Amino acid sequence: MQFQKSKLILLSLLSLNIYANDSILSDTNKNIFSLQKEKNSENTSKLIKEVINPITYKYSHDYSDTANTISSSIGISQPIFKSGGIYSAIKYANYLEEYSEININIKKKDLIKEATKILFSLNKIDLSIQQQKILIKNALIDVNRKKEQVLNGLLDTSYLDKSLIQKNKSKSTLIDLYFKKDELINTLTNISNKTYKELELPVLSLISKNEFIDNNLAIKQNKANINKNTSYKNTIRSKYLPSVNVYYNYIKYHDTDNQDNRFKDGDKYGFNITIPFYFSTFNDIEKEKINIRLSKLELEKSITKENNLYKISLSKLKSLDAKIDLAKEDYELYDSLLKIIIEEKDAQIKTQSDVDTLKNSQTIRALDIIIFNFDKQIILLDLYSKIN
Repeated sequence: MQFQKSKLILLSLLSLNIYANDSILSDTNKNIFSLQKEKNSENTSKLIKEVINPITYKYSHDYSDTANTISSSIGISQPIFKSGGIYSAIKYANYLEEYSEININIKKKDLIKEATKILFSLNKIDLSIQQQKILIKNALIDVNRKKEQVLNGLLDTSYLDKSLIQKNKSKSTLIDLYFKKDELINTLTNISNKTYKELELPVLSLISKNEFIDNNLAIKQNKANINKNTSYKNTIRSKYLPSVNVYYNYIKYHDTDNQDNRFKDGDKYGFNITIPFYFSTFNDIEKEKINIRLSKLELEKSITKENNLYKISLSKLKSLDAKIDLAKEDYELYDSLLKIIIEEKDAQIKTQSDVDTLKNSQTIRALDIIIFNFDKQIILLDLYSKIN
């Protein structure tokens, strides 16, 4: 197997990037996220409408010594100025929606990441199974070689025992790989309706640090949290400041046995100014100020954490590139050795089993290169799951 052929295998496995959408998710999971967003939107609409006080309807049947009276009334008392409280309440509702929307997106990204990581792992396991089967072939070649040497008196049986133990270890590892594969397939069914063979692997490339930080969902969520808490603090503060309210009330008397006709239909309207006094005012406002300071510290912490994640990812990628380079060197070395071994086999100095062993070892290193590239994709996947 030529190294260029290995590269073509890799390129055929890595296709268009599906990470940008939710096609990997099952319909149930997609519907859950859709409903969560719909619920978030309804909650925002509700909070905004709550700045308008309800219209109240009242029906009364009053009894007294002099009269029985039936009446109904409709009225509203609406603040038109609350020291910025109405504006802050609307801003709070919008920032809360933004914060919740980002939170939903983070959860969705995490689920897509989990499914995609399983997808990579399954393809890695398929390659590992291929490697293990090749190792078993090499182990069988070695067992047969040692068996022949023992029978010819060239080696004692301890060498044959070691070869048999190694063969059995390779077979045991293969059994474990098949079990792990079944386990991952079952886990994938919790997230996706499709089998891993139906799903295309994404091709992810390294994004710049600035792009990673600027589009980072965790950082955006913390910024939205600061805005949300600031608006809420202003809403709380307005509770303790003067407000101007307009009111309207209409009363209708349906039936009365009072003869002096004192009860007449009519309406009443006007405005009032209220100045509330609470002993807990200072504590309530200070509590919200502390929440703002905490959210700013959480933002600083988040920026540091995401910067470190990017640095660690770069180090991991660099380490894998070094392993890939070593595997390529080994592949080329096997390639040059194979030419010599084939010539020696033609000259009847080496056997076909020597050629097969070397070819198998070369194939294993070629598969290592593909596996290392999958490992790189998984590292990049962790970065992509953090951005929108």
